[in-house]
Amino acid sequence: MRHAAHSRILPGMNAEPNTHQLESLDHRRWQACLDKDAGFDGQFVFGVRTTGIYCRPSCTARTPLRKNVRFFATPDDAEQAGLRACKRCLPREGAAPDAAADLARQAAAIIQQSGRARLDELSAQLHISPFHLQRTFKKVMGVSPLQFARAYRINAVKHGLKQGQSVTTAIYDAGFNNSSSLYEQTPAIGMTPSAYQRGGRGMQIGYAITNCVAGRMLVAATTRGLCAVYFGDSDQGLIAMLREEYPAAEIAENDQPHTVSWARQIAGYWNGNEPYAALAKLPLDVQGTAFQARVWQAIREIPAGVTQNYGEIARAIGEPGATRAVANACGANRVGVVIPCHRVVRADGALGGYRWGAERKRQLLTLEHAPA
Repeated sequence: MRHAAHSRILPGMNAEPNTHQLESLDHRRWQACLDKDAGFDGQFVFGVRTTGIYCRPSCTARTPLRKNVRFFATPDDAEQAGLRACKRCLPREGAAPDAAADLARQAAAIIQQSGRARLDELSAQLHISPFHLQRTFKKVMGVSPLQFARAYRINAVKHGLKQGQSVTTAIYDAGFNNSSSLYEQTPAIGMTPSAYQRGGRGMQIGYAITNCVAGRMLVAATTRGLCAVYFGDSDQGLIAMLREEYPAAEIAENDQPHTVSWARQIAGYWNGNEPYAALAKLPLDVQGTAFQARVWQAIREIPAGVTQNYGEIARAIGEPGATRAVANACGANRVGVVIPCHRVVRADGALGGYRWGAERKRQLLTLEHAPA
């Protein structure tokens, strides 16, 4: 591995170098800075005369001119020379932050603040090439900056509509130039903005209610796929939850061709008659942000009988600092079992929260861990 090869101390670090050795050492250090190579972090820092700041070799800030750079063996040496630590790469910390995740978070913050995702503008603000930004952002976030911006603006429209804004106001406040640019992307919302504002008016949702090991279960679907799998103690309570989610939709029992069969499949899983692989293939018609979609996909990849903690899911999607956001995404999941968020627990092994109650979560996990 590239970084492993740099784990040794650079030649000349522990001995008084002559002029030739010093030039060679500085050349290697400078090349590490150009490459932003984290393998050299901890071996030296570099200071920038024009800014008065010193950084790690892997710092993602724009590379300074060579003539303005001076190298130091330690952060203390740099500070004795009157320099201050970079707030981006934190050279005094014991471990370097994840440069890729840090870059993606900075880009996401700019998109959320400005509503714009032009690569040339983003790369200029972040002092990095458009190609590297596009590649890094997609690797960390799972979507391109443009896709992230669209999902963020769509979510802003949904929030505005729920707050009582008019459709036109919500669209323009979210950064869309006109209504047609949003209507072209309505599949990401699941319905038109007007229909969403009217509580799902125009949508046709069929539901079926059956028994399962977790009690009564409601399975609801549109023509495109599952939109709800709820657990509860009473049929009336389950139907009330569905109508609260879509207060103006056309909701009827057994009104979609696949609703009953999908309900049987999900109930059959708990009876040992259906493998989870069959549930994982069921189509979904759920709404969520780009981040929530990535969390839900990662959760669907957890095998039955296995649990992961919120931090592991965060790392799996390239967001190691988003543990709390992962927990919130689990709480936003309205398709229980098919998106098996009951398999996500706390780092200490405790169950953590569950939309349908901790006891149901315990029951489902016990059943999945039981020998066949």
